[in-house]
Amino acid sequence: MQWLAQIWSEHFYWTQDGLRIVGKTPTGRATAIALHLSDDPDALEVRSYWVLAGWHPPED
Repeated sequence: MQWLAQIWSEHFYWTQDGLRIVGKTPTGRATAIALHLSDDPDALEVRSYWVLAGWHPPED
């Protein structure tokens, strides 16, 4: 079985505030929903601190 690598930026983008991950493709949207990438209160809080520290969002 061969592993097929995906390119993150083809499927997702960060909101301007750097807190939420938005799916751009059907795969990205399904993944964001299934993994609660944009609606987990704990993740949003931690990301907000990373943004304040200048560590987030990642360049790519």
